[in-house]
Amino acid sequence: MDNQNNQKKGGISVDTEHIFPIIKKWLYSEKDIFLREIVSNATDAITKLRRLESLGVREATDEQYRITVTVDEAAKTLTVEDNGIGMTEEELTKYICSIALSGAVEFIQKYENESDGKNGIIGHFGLGFYSSFMVSDSVEVITKSYTDAPAVHWNCLENGEYEIEACDKAEHGTAVIMHISEEEKEYLSVSKIRAMLEKYCAFMPEEIYLVDASAEETEAKEGEEKKQPEPINDKSPLWQKQPSECSDEDYKEFYRKVFNDYREPLFHIHINADYPLNFNGILYFPKLANEYETIEGQVKLFYNQVYVADNIKEVIPEYLLMLKGVLDCPELPLNVSRSYLQTNTYVSKVSAHIVKKVADKLCSMCNNEREEYAKIWGDISPFIKYACMRDKKFYDRVKNALLIKLTGGETKTFSEYLDTAKEKHENTVYYATDKALQAQYISMFAAEGIEVALFEHPIDTQFASLLEQYMEGVKFLRVDADVADMLKSEGEVSESEELKGIFAEVTGDKVSLKFDALKDESIPAILNVSEQSRRFDEMMKMYNMGEGGMPVESTLVLNTSSPLVRKLSDAAANDPDKARKIASYLYKLSLLSQKKFSADEMQSFMKDSFDILMEL
Repeated sequence: MDNQNNQKKGGISVDTEHIFPIIKKWLYSEKDIFLREIVSNATDAITKLRRLESLGVREATDEQYRITVTVDEAAKTLTVEDNGIGMTEEELTKYICSIALSGAVEFIQKYENESDGKNGIIGHFGLGFYSSFMVSDSVEVITKSYTDAPAVHWNCLENGEYEIEACDKAEHGTAVIMHISEEEKEYLSVSKIRAMLEKYCAFMPEEIYLVDASAEETEAKEGEEKKQPEPINDKSPLWQKQPSECSDEDYKEFYRKVFNDYREPLFHIHINADYPLNFNGILYFPKLANEYETIEGQVKLFYNQVYVADNIKEVIPEYLLMLKGVLDCPELPLNVSRSYLQTNTYVSKVSAHIVKKVADKLCSMCNNEREEYAKIWGDISPFIKYACMRDKKFYDRVKNALLIKLTGGETKTFSEYLDTAKEKHENTVYYATDKALQAQYISMFAAEGIEVALFEHPIDTQFASLLEQYMEGVKFLRVDADVADMLKSEGEVSESEELKGIFAEVTGDKVSLKFDALKDESIPAILNVSEQSRRFDEMMKMYNMGEGGMPVESTLVLNTSSPLVRKLSDAAANDPDKARKIASYLYKLSLLSQKKFSADEMQSFMKDSFDILMEL
């Protein structure tokens, strides 16, 4: 000790030649996180003092606890100050002057060779405070313990050399003064620091104030009245409250604030999980502008209200990644690695609990808010169906909340649809994939009082295949897959060998021919496509495994109840050329109910149309 100035000198008790360059370059993958670490320490200091008061170790006061972050561009300093527990000289030496390193040699070898910095080392080595050196030439700490022990001033250069001396400080608490280096001067921008605080400290549990020293100096010189500062954070975030304490507007406002998305979310899920999981959160199902908008959501992970990271995909199942929200998991360390999350049993249990809560919410909405649920079903159904395809347990939980949209516009659950179908088509779900193209088929079913489901999304037919595995005995058939028995009349079916020959010429080997008597006499012919053949064809196209095109297992059904078919049968015997033209036209008309024509097909169809008109 120097008797003249009462100073102590020493060095950080690790090999500073190695450790400080590593701190400056590779401590975090995102350098901005240093501010989170320093502010978190300040929050902890206040929390500890509150705890001592609650235990009666210190007499409670009406003191207003706060953290002040001051940017002084002129002095080139960034200061974080709290009025928390403070430190004695002994405590400062213990907690600041010794870096808690386990396996120092292995640590140095590992991180000197990893320049990408993706694997944060904080949390493993207790280096939070030293993140300040990532942006600083030197760092000062001025601290006074709540015990009224003498205040202490600590000053450390970037090479690890420090000085400790007594100082004057009236109130308890700690100030960390970072002397920002020239190459990091962006951290002397008030707007930059504000953005960092809003990202990393927006929900910390103690009030945080941002001060611009240069603005205060200007106000003082010009005699302007000092504005009353407001905290930059919300120390009581919505997820820490009980759902009964929150209104719908509270949830919407929180969503807008956190995600800067002014479209209202479709619904929210408030999670308050108790022991043994112990985590809170709010998840939202966002409203997408259109089907081409990115479906990747954003779930922010917090640790006791301290921001950790965005999009921690290990906590949310892959099939629910469209969700947005916040999760506060105090059982996780503040700084977590990807590998830690992937192997941690707590994380897997949190993920499973989230799946359960999403399923419970869907079932609750279906049972208790059916009208509103039906309105959003079109937006959420592709994602819910995909989740069911990826996770059988999720399907089992939500199967009674899965809706079928009908061609008439209404919705039903699968059980409701199948109950209605018992009389006419038990265990069969008829569906259409295009209301316009398949309008003729839909009208035939509607005339018989048969409800037709509308499967408009590409995932729907894949989902139908899955449901056939899960729902014993239930079959899904597109309306053009076959002539349902209830569409047939009881009249006699008369076949014409001449027509068979003509249609064989017209269609070649593309389709087979069948005669049937339908109730609707206005329809001369319809084209049926084998359900299994069509699904296989669609799968081939989806995975680019073939050219695709017209499925081979197709049947042209001639309606012998139709007056036009009877006339065509007569023409086949008496005027084969005319019958051939009509047959070709009729075949192409039936194709129109299956697909849009190519340019060549449209040209051929128009030629047949004009030829027939010339016969008038």
